Amino acid sequence: MNGPEVLVPIAFFAMVVSLVLGLPLVRARIRERERQALSPAADPQSAERLARIEAAVESIAIEVERISEAQRFTTKLLSERAPAAIPAKPEQGS
Repeated sequence: MNGPEVLVPIAFFAMVVSLVLGLPLVRARIRERERQALSPAADPQSAERLARIEAAVESIAIEVERISEAQRFTTKLLSERAPAAIPAKPEQGS
């Protein structure tokens, strides 16, 4: 009974054990590589580029705030000036 009748079940159980133990290890290894690839500290060029992007976004935010302040000021001036500029309509009698 040392023929293929014994070899097939042994190979099947060995395959099941290797899959049960191997799949989680392979998944963990893949996740570790993905985390290393996504981390900005891994590439100094990416870190510098990210810092420049952050500085640009901050300066854009400041400029947008200045534009909105100018818009509020202009709107305030126009709203204060508008009632005096519009002449009163004479009442029309029928």
